[in-house]
Amino acid sequence: MLDLSILDQVRSVFQHLEARYIFRIAYNPGHEQAQELVSFLDDVASCSDKLSCQLAQPEKSILEFDLLKNGQETGIKFHGIPNGYEFTSLLLAILNADEKGKNLPDEAISRRIKALQGPIRLQTYVSLTCTNCPDVVQALNIMALLNPQITHEMIDGALYQEEVDALKIQGVPSVYANDKLLHVGRGSLGELLQKLEEAFDSVPQEDKTPIQREFDTLVLGGGPAGASAAIYSARKGLRVAIIAERIGGQVKETVGIENLISAPQTTGAELANALKSHIGHYPIEIFEDRRIEKVDLKSKNKSVFVTGGETFIAPTVIIATGASWRKLNVEGEAEYIGRGVAFCPHCDGPFYQGKEVAVIGGGNSGIEAAIDLAGICKKVTVFEFADTLKADQVLQDKARSLPNVEIFTSSQTTKVTGNGEKVTSIRIKDRLTGEERDYPLDGIFVQIGLAANSAPFRDVLEMAPIGEIKIDAFCRTALPGVYAAEDVSNVSYKQIVIAMGEGAKAALSAFDDRIRGVI
Repeated sequence: MLDLSILDQVRSVFQHLEARYIFRIAYNPGHEQAQELVSFLDDVASCSDKLSCQLAQPEKSILEFDLLKNGQETGIKFHGIPNGYEFTSLLLAILNADEKGKNLPDEAISRRIKALQGPIRLQTYVSLTCTNCPDVVQALNIMALLNPQITHEMIDGALYQEEVDALKIQGVPSVYANDKLLHVGRGSLGELLQKLEEAFDSVPQEDKTPIQREFDTLVLGGGPAGASAAIYSARKGLRVAIIAERIGGQVKETVGIENLISAPQTTGAELANALKSHIGHYPIEIFEDRRIEKVDLKSKNKSVFVTGGETFIAPTVIIATGASWRKLNVEGEAEYIGRGVAFCPHCDGPFYQGKEVAVIGGGNSGIEAAIDLAGICKKVTVFEFADTLKADQVLQDKARSLPNVEIFTSSQTTKVTGNGEKVTSIRIKDRLTGEERDYPLDGIFVQIGLAANSAPFRDVLEMAPIGEIKIDAFCRTALPGVYAAEDVSNVSYKQIVIAMGEGAKAALSAFDDRIRGVI
């Protein structure tokens, strides 16, 4: 079933396995994909003498397997065949169980995972074509490996359509914890961990020593600006740490990139990997899956406090926390996220095949979303608040040429309406006439830009009216030793190439201030 070249790569990945692993397969021989699952796992097991399959044939029509390590449960189960983007999730489940995975969390994050109070039964409904699903599946698999009170099941929604319909799932990944919806959409290990801590609490850790780390420079954020700032700082011989939810930041959620000079075409995932690889060429310490709770930036040595009790201290702080997708903040939106309100057309678009949807936003991301959705949806209606579209003309021309795309400008979204289970319509106000109208539809894709991730700094730094950190031409804030770069700041034009330059500028300004004795 698997290509020979892929099998050769898997053999290389598994050549140093130490423990013995069993794929315990449960299936009904009458299931149309039963033999495909068995053949798939036989192929994977053939790549190492440490892997084997164990077959069972239950009466009910299921298709699943779980992973055993040295005969013991790992807490990891797959409902379906983890190919496509989820193939990596299967490989990493084995490598992480063998403590050889490269995405295993560090001591502080592991401590928080182990402290979660169980039992916690996690289920993630995925699409095998979803690029965001593997990140969530892999993060929750790690939690199952580290905490015996946690189990995690990946469920291929296409194979278990009755369950998807019963749960009214309209977005992936959809994560359920003890049968209650916990999370929908893209997510990092740190974000998921925080949600589980809020839902289930943690066992008190009074005997654990507080973790405090000291550096010359702290870079907050791991996107293009943060990576650039860290590299430029490290090249000056400074001890540098990156504190971030993930390396790549918002870039990782971008499918196609065609305006990064010297790279005519790349993807967000490729660029994020390239950033991490470049950072790895320097002695920069990376602390991913961290969420900043509060900061003390007025002292000579600044302190950054993150969820879980860690404290980072340095005389220099470069803030590059970027921005997040804006929400409409209208009645009904929050209630129907994952049930008709979505933010990723590439991941959730397939749920709306043959249906009618709206795209809110007429910038590049909005018009690109409309073009993509037009290929699978019955009708796509674009609503733009401004009087004209902001997207590049070539995108506007393409969208207007499609027979099932309709575009309205001067249109303000005022309400999302549903029937308690899913979205049924959207209310739009014509800003020229004041008239409001309900548009019946099945889904809404929100594409209205970004909001600065500046919340932890709003009480200590000067802010622009829209929540961006004010900086001067050298990326300096009003506080000595504190700098900000790109999307989180009030610099003009939010572009990847500008972010890289601003990150470098912030690092050079910080070093200049250091040698002049300002900090």
